[in-house]
Amino acid sequence: MPHTEDAEAAVERALAALDLDTKTRLLAGQDMWSLPGVAEVGLAPIVMSDGPIGVRGRSWTGDAAIALPSPTAQAASWDPELAEKSGRLLAQEARRKGVHVLLAPTVNLHRSPLGGRHFEGYSEDPLLTGAMAAAFVRGVQSGGVATTVKHFVANDSETDRMTLDAVVGERALRELYLAPFETAVREAGAWGVMSAYNSVNGTTMTEHSALQNGVLREEWGFDGFVVSDWTASRDTVGSALGGTDVAMPGPVTVYGEHLAAAVRDGRVEEAVVDELVRRVLRLAARVGALEDVPAAVVEFPAEVDGAAHARDVAARSFVLARNVGGLLPLADVASIAVIGMAATEPRVMGGGSAQVFVPHIASPLDALREALPGVKVSYEVGTDARTQIPPVSGEFRSIARDAQGTILSEDVLVESRVGWMGELPTGVDSLRLSSVELTGAFTPAVSGDHHFTVAGIGYYRLTLDERTLFEGALLPTSPDPVAAFIDPPSTRLTVPLNAGEAARLSLTATIAPEQVSGPLKLVFFTLGHTAPQPGEDEGIERAAEAAGSADVAVVFVNTTETVESEGFDRESLALPGRQDDLVARVAAANERTVVVVTAGAPVEMPWADDVSAVLLTWFGGQEFAGALADVLTGAAEPGGRLPTTWPARLADAPVSQVEPAGGRLVYDEGVFIGYRAWERGGVAPAFWFGHGLGYTDWEYGDIAAEESDDPEVLATVRVRVSNTGDRDGREVVQVYLEPAEADAERPARWLAGFASVTAPAGGETEAVVEIPARSARIWDEGAGEWRTVGGSYVVHAGRSVADLRLSAVVEV
Repeated sequence: MPHTEDAEAAVERALAALDLDTKTRLLAGQDMWSLPGVAEVGLAPIVMSDGPIGVRGRSWTGDAAIALPSPTAQAASWDPELAEKSGRLLAQEARRKGVHVLLAPTVNLHRSPLGGRHFEGYSEDPLLTGAMAAAFVRGVQSGGVATTVKHFVANDSETDRMTLDAVVGERALRELYLAPFETAVREAGAWGVMSAYNSVNGTTMTEHSALQNGVLREEWGFDGFVVSDWTASRDTVGSALGGTDVAMPGPVTVYGEHLAAAVRDGRVEEAVVDELVRRVLRLAARVGALEDVPAAVVEFPAEVDGAAHARDVAARSFVLARNVGGLLPLADVASIAVIGMAATEPRVMGGGSAQVFVPHIASPLDALREALPGVKVSYEVGTDARTQIPPVSGEFRSIARDAQGTILSEDVLVESRVGWMGELPTGVDSLRLSSVELTGAFTPAVSGDHHFTVAGIGYYRLTLDERTLFEGALLPTSPDPVAAFIDPPSTRLTVPLNAGEAARLSLTATIAPEQVSGPLKLVFFTLGHTAPQPGEDEGIERAAEAAGSADVAVVFVNTTETVESEGFDRESLALPGRQDDLVARVAAANERTVVVVTAGAPVEMPWADDVSAVLLTWFGGQEFAGALADVLTGAAEPGGRLPTTWPARLADAPVSQVEPAGGRLVYDEGVFIGYRAWERGGVAPAFWFGHGLGYTDWEYGDIAAEESDDPEVLATVRVRVSNTGDRDGREVVQVYLEPAEADAERPARWLAGFASVTAPAGGETEAVVEIPARSARIWDEGAGEWRTVGGSYVVHAGRSVADLRLSAVVEV
């Protein structure tokens, strides 16, 4: 979608009509989510929104959105066409909400399995990440909505992310971490890039001219805009000269009046400001926010059915890691014991800026019962691994008041949670806001000891029928504002209640001026509740008894919001709580046990060899339950292949350092991350990169590697595969390149291409994969350029990096 000459002329006319103060104001957010408009030149405000799985809009809660499976789940499909369709759907959602810029995709790599935000990235491999991201970008921008490929660059972990200096060798930076950004820019024409919080090799990214102006713009030809991550721009002159076009959020940033002053006193040339503004105006022209010039897209793609697509993506993402005796799909089963909290309260998305509001999430238990009407399906919770108690469902009200008790706003909520970030409700003046009350009726369904929590930051008072249960302050435990609201401090209370006796709950937060005076305007607190439950030992024993009396046991295990989220990394790969004990006990009671693992990244599974089937489902989005029922019953095939290597133990992981030392995080592993490092280390993981079973069998017939006349294509590989099973199926043919002569400075082999193909039962098909010439190049640090490494290469085709079925030789 090239920028037209007419559009560029309109940009120049608008730029020429702006004075210095207006220009610098355009580069600073006018609020949390938008850039200001200028009516005099026909410029409308430009609205931005998170996120990778859905378009949240300007509100953190209450504004319903489609929730797709996490990006790691989408990468597990190994299908760029599916990612492109996801992009089209989110552009459709963005247009519905009046959003011009989608703050996605995330293309940071899975450097270490401990990365807390890996669910939001695609893969440990730069080629797979780049292919999926480029397709997503094409899909979104085909709908006239801009993308911002993020977080540029080396924001591959969360610990001290705002201040750490990622010390990365130039070769690793080029071959791994920059590569997906390059693909999204050069192949998909991304209209935006988001700069990261961290520094790279001593320079903070919002001021990193060598990377933002040099590599991104001059080498790759990027003509879009660069926006800071929220609050990442810290210096006016440094950001302007470093190539950051927009500093968010507003209204107070390092730009605006600060940048105008820097121009007037000679620290920044006005020509620099003009170039920043030119790129913002170009963005406006592209997304239809600049009058008198057609938007880059005036005819939108066909509408996408959001729920149907979300369900399809989920099923296509599930990785069947183990399936002894073909237990899945379930057949000839009279009774099933469903076990685990996640069977009734599934976690369908990761924490942080990727979150969206979904009015209703179906439970896998209900979906299974609906899909298997003639089967007895029992349920036991087993154990509760949550450290955060969920809010109470039902009608609640949030009431904002000033210091005199005057009501400023009153809103109806669907659960006992208040979430304001960046913008306050209509009618609420930050200078007058003094308190927010969360109130609603609560009727216990059962008698016994009920557990309530108050979670948030600030001073709170909780009453039950005007009886005070708690009054006091909860103080933050993390300097990262996102981490603070994802995993806020809390206090837990136990209250005996009788079934059927209604009570009035009221939780009042006293609002400190600093909470709402800055750009983040953070008011976020939850009243949580859980009903009486059996003790852990009793719950696990009840689960084992149910499993022992059923034909099949299906156990749900999962990570929690306090384990995987933006804002912090993981300290362990172990499942939280006593979930491992639960699986072990159930497997001992019934060898026909299926374990459904809901996690955005790898977890340790010490019981894996003791169960019949393991299904890895990532964070499956709003249609997770239906997709899971489809896959377990055989209505759909699990289509996923691992986009990241799955360790058996954290102790075996080649890269586990995510905590900076003295402010520096040294990437001393170089180019050896993921499967590249596992193959060199000599210790096998639980499951290799690319692994995934299906419900049919595939036979690899022959392979041919043909030289190409295209200088950017090393070879075209053709692989014949046959579906030898009794049902239609999909196969992901993976192609790896291996130097014929081992080189200690290079991985043993690396992904060079892939193709997703289908064939009916008994049928065959051909996968065609173009290997890019870059696959045989390394970054020569001495020369500062790409260098082709000549010689013989073995081209492998197979089902994973460790399951290679065919090979051919190409000469370079």
